Formats: sequence, structure tokens, C-alpha cells
Amino acid sequence: MHVRNLSKENSILNRFISEIRDMDIQKDSMRFRRNIERIGEILGYEMSKTLRYRAKVVTTPLGNFDTYDFDNSIVLCSILRAGVPLHNGLLNYFDTAENAFISAYRHHKAHPENFEIVVEYLSCPDLSNKTLILADPMLATGQSMLATFEALQPFGVPKNIHLVSVIGAQEGVDFVSTKFPENTHLWIASIDDTLNDKGYIIPGLGDAGDLSFGKKLQK
Repeated sequence: MHVRNLSKENSILNRFISEIRDMDIQKDSMRFRRNIERIGEILGYEMSKTLRYRAKVVTTPLGNFDTYDFDNSIVLCSILRAGVPLHNGLLNYFDTAENAFISAYRHHKAHPENFEIVVEYLSCPDLSNKTLILADPMLATGQSMLATFEALQPFGVPKNIHLVSVIGAQEGVDFVSTKFPENTHLWIASIDDTLNDKGYIIPGLGDAGDLSFGKKLQK
């Protein structure tokens, strides 16, 4: 797997990452969502540099202009509900993409440390020979990303796969590196060192879904 950790470079991205981690700024859910969206835009821009392009002629009121446009059929898939702001950020740049949505959540068993990933809803177009972008803001254990990918198998084999996350744990990055095809690309804003005993990223930022949309009742 090809991993691109953008936090290793100094850019405005690092400010957005700091803000989504800050407990005081997190109190403003609209700002939190907007920062996730802006991070998605930056990750999407960097990813766009690796796409295939074709020559194109644009007619202006005064003549013709030779340019290039990407030549990829893109399907953008996000994991509900936390993935919605990240999905919107990517869709701002890949506005012609087809869209897929999946619900994948942690179902905790008798002990809080033990959980399984449950998929309940999936809407997806044909993926055959297309560029698949899987977006999930938090790459903790990597199990949600893998469960999503496995659930998409009946919809065809994509030509290219890009994983997009905001914050990940090194353990999750290592896990998906062994489970996805070798030519998969991971675009991530920041990678933290560890997970706690409940599988949450440390220092991380907390629950991205709750911070975006409010606390939920657990099943």
C-alpha cells in the first residue's frame, strides 16, 4: 500500500487538524464539520495529482484553450454517519463522481473492549473498472474500512482504490496495508501512535460522528 501522510509537510492543513483536536473548538459542531470538510478538500486535491488525465479543448468567447481534465470514472463511498463531512469535502472537488453510502458501526459485546463491525445499509453503483474512493475520517483499528470494502465486493472490481482518512492510528494503517490490494493508496491527514484498550485513537480527537452531529444512543 502507498501511504501519504500529509501532516509531515508544513501547510494550512496542520491548522485544521489542530482545531478538530482542540476540545474548546470542538464545542462548535458547525466549525468541526467545516474543518473536516476542508481537510477532505485538501486530501482530494493531493490525490487528484495521481489521477489519469486527457487533453481537452475548451471554447472561450474569444477562442480555444488547450487544457487537461482527469479521465477517471470515480465512485466516492463514505461510511455513515461520521463520513458525511469528509464526503462533502471530497465531493466539492470531484463533483462529477458517482456516490455510494454504507452504514458500518461498532457493536459492542459484553465487554466494552470487544466489538464487531455491523453493516446495515448499503447503496452503491457499479464499481467495475472505476476509481473507488473510500472515505472514513477515523482509521482506528481499520476494521470498518475493511468491512466496507468487503461489503462492496458484489458491485464489481474497481481499477484503482484510494482510502481517505483524517486521523489514523499506526496499528490501523498497518492493518489495512495487509488487507487491501497492493496498489491501494492511503491519503491521511495525520497518524497517531497508539490505540487505547477500547480501540480509540490516542490522542485522536474523540468520536467524529458525535462531534459532527451530536451524541447517539448505543444499541
